[in-house]
Amino acid sequence: MASLLLEAVTVRFGDRAVLDGVDLDVGEGQIVCVLGPSGSGKSTLLRVVAGLQTPDAGRVLLAGRDQHDVPAHRRGLGLMFQDHQLFPQRDVGGNVAFGLRMRGVDRGRRDKQVAALLDMVGLPGAERRAVASLSGGEQQRVALARALAPEPGLLMLDEPLGQLDRHLRERLVVELRQLFGRLGTTVLAVTHDQGEAFALADRVVVMRDGRIAQSGSPLEVWQRPADAFVARFLGFDNVVPATVEGGWADTAWGRVPVPEHTADGPCDLLVRPAGVRLAAAGEMGLPCTVQARTFRGDHVTLLLQPTSGPALEAACPLRHAPDNGRDVAVTFDAAEVVRLGGRTA
Repeated sequence: MASLLLEAVTVRFGDRAVLDGVDLDVGEGQIVCVLGPSGSGKSTLLRVVAGLQTPDAGRVLLAGRDQHDVPAHRRGLGLMFQDHQLFPQRDVGGNVAFGLRMRGVDRGRRDKQVAALLDMVGLPGAERRAVASLSGGEQQRVALARALAPEPGLLMLDEPLGQLDRHLRERLVVELRQLFGRLGTTVLAVTHDQGEAFALADRVVVMRDGRIAQSGSPLEVWQRPADAFVARFLGFDNVVPATVEGGWADTAWGRVPVPEHTADGPCDLLVRPAGVRLAAAGEMGLPCTVQARTFRGDHVTLLLQPTSGPALEAACPLRHAPDNGRDVAVTFDAAEVVRLGGRTA
């Protein structure tokens, strides 16, 4: 049985459907991350599950039970927000123990659980520390311990690492993944950060205009974006209308090879930057001019302007990166070409 099930959930603000017939399930022990641009409905979805927003249609079921008219504080959920929302007047131990006190857990058991939770999140012995003395990362750990303390059936994270610097965010997301795996915690997270979602989730859900544009494992979504919207949202800019026939696609960049067994017909075509190859000396290719170079650590991203068609992004090894303004030719690797669903008008 799914820990969470949404059935045709709709929320309207005036004439606009912020959520439009959304179906979603989160299995027990699964980590699902919801992605989407601002206004896509992802935060409203979280509020509906939490009981902070009443849907205009559809049902929310937790552990098989319809949550209609069940108030937020009785849904058995854990909530963790990007701004922590810790109680400044309470010390660390008092913050973590808050939910346990509300449930009437006796002092001795409460103290043991608080100590165990703080040890689990990497803050052993921090019970008496003032909240104001904590770093951003430490506050986030305290917020997590507080959310986990009542042993919620579903833990919900709203941009959980959004206020942290990149290095700390990357480290904490790995720790969260390991911790949730050990505990078997069921998680529904909302984030705008693709890297965070792909590192944390068992399943990624991409939203657009109140609907689910794609749902799948991180690898599935990354390798096979459902359409041009999802591809561009994931940061792939090399997307053009195309017509596929006989192993080739006719595009604004000319003829581009496609993987074997690619279906014929009109479509949108994605060429990953790794599939845009600099032609060897004397090799025929699409003429381009290097407009910009961006250092990416282990490679350089090139922005190329072809003689025909929109700009192209290419990934190039450091030692082979041409200078700005240089004329080059490029070829395309069929293994890095993806036929997308639908076609941009």
